Amino acid sequence: MKCTKYFEFIRRRPDRALIREEWIQRVISSPVREVVQQDGRIRRWAPIKEMENRYLRVVLLSDRETVHNAFFDRSFKP
Repeated sequence: MKCTKYFEFIRRRPDRALIREEWIQRVISSPVREVVQQDGRIRRWAPIKEMENRYLRVVLLSDRETVHNAFFDRSFKP
C-alpha cells in the first residue's frame, strides 16, 4: 500500500494505530460513497463490520492509490 509521509506519521497515534491495512484496502476497493475534493484528493467511506459497522474514511491523493489519511468518521451518514 502506497502512503504519504503524513499518513506514516499520523498512523502512530493510538486511535489510528488500530486501523488495519486490510480495512483500508476494503474501503479503497469497495466504498459506499466517494467524493472528489477541489484539491483532487478523493474521500471514500465504507463500514467496517469488525468495528461495529463504524464508517472508515480513507483519503487518497489524486492518483487514486496513495493513502493520505484514514480514520473513523463519526459524522458520516450513509
